[in-house]
Amino acid sequence: MKNNEVHMGIIYAGFSYFLWGLLPIYWKLIQHVNADEILANRIFWSFFFMAAVLLFTRKWGGFIQTIIHFRTNKKQLLVLVIASLLVSCNWFIYIWAVNSEHLIEASLGYYINPLVSVILGMIVFRERLSLAQYASFGIAFIGVLVLTISYGKFPWISIFLALSFGLYGLMKKMVKVDSAIGLTLETLVVAPIAFIYMIVLFMNGSQSFLAVSAGTDLLLIGAGAATAVPLLYFAKGAQKIPMSTLGFLQFIAPTLTLILGVFIYHEPFTKIHLIAFMFIWTAISIFTLSKTKYYIKLESKWKKGKSVGI
Repeated sequence: MKNNEVHMGIIYAGFSYFLWGLLPIYWKLIQHVNADEILANRIFWSFFFMAAVLLFTRKWGGFIQTIIHFRTNKKQLLVLVIASLLVSCNWFIYIWAVNSEHLIEASLGYYINPLVSVILGMIVFRERLSLAQYASFGIAFIGVLVLTISYGKFPWISIFLALSFGLYGLMKKMVKVDSAIGLTLETLVVAPIAFIYMIVLFMNGSQSFLAVSAGTDLLLIGAGAATAVPLLYFAKGAQKIPMSTLGFLQFIAPTLTLILGVFIYHEPFTKIHLIAFMFIWTAISIFTLSKTKYYIKLESKWKKGKSVGI
């Protein structure tokens, strides 16, 4: 892989995580709109934005061919539908968390997400883990346990966000389609439901779209682009850089979200939060180190030494 390609991959992927980290600011601008209506508009306008992208990049023919393929491959279609539902649920909980003063708990969920993804890989694809990776899971579990005990309740927002996005990634791995086409299909699956819900809101006179202000309308329509653009940059970057680098960059988004929650939106960050996050950050450091070439070589030498009785 050429150094220039890797460099561009890091820029693309890093930019996508940077946008995801700042996305709470966007949702805060429309926090006067109910989370369910924001979600419906996000799905509906995402589909139209992605359709425009496919037409502009001349991938519409591939999109139609993929739909035809799914008609004869029911298993792949089912996986796609599940992926669409998972990402829709993830979007809803995230929007609700941001606009309900739970940014810190949301950031914790995305810190945990890489660990969940590896556990799913171990269970579903029989991927083997190193001792350091097992240790990182144990330490992360302690962090979540500390938070649970301090709250007096299970941190369901964090766990749901981590699990839903981890399972979404698993479904995406099982459906081999172009990233832009895949995202368009995912939004297409749930767009009719979103549209029906928007019609119901109009009939009840309880909608915000076309009822509050032109600024609100533009922000709701723009939610489609706000959703799709980071995903498209992520897809471009992921193709050019190693998984270990991508895993390290993944922590940009929750770190920015945490900073926003504490310093911009002044959510409470107690000593218990600090202790829990220290466990999570330690787990992440060990996990990231375990993916580096240096550690892999070191572990290989250790195993060889053990096998010959050193």
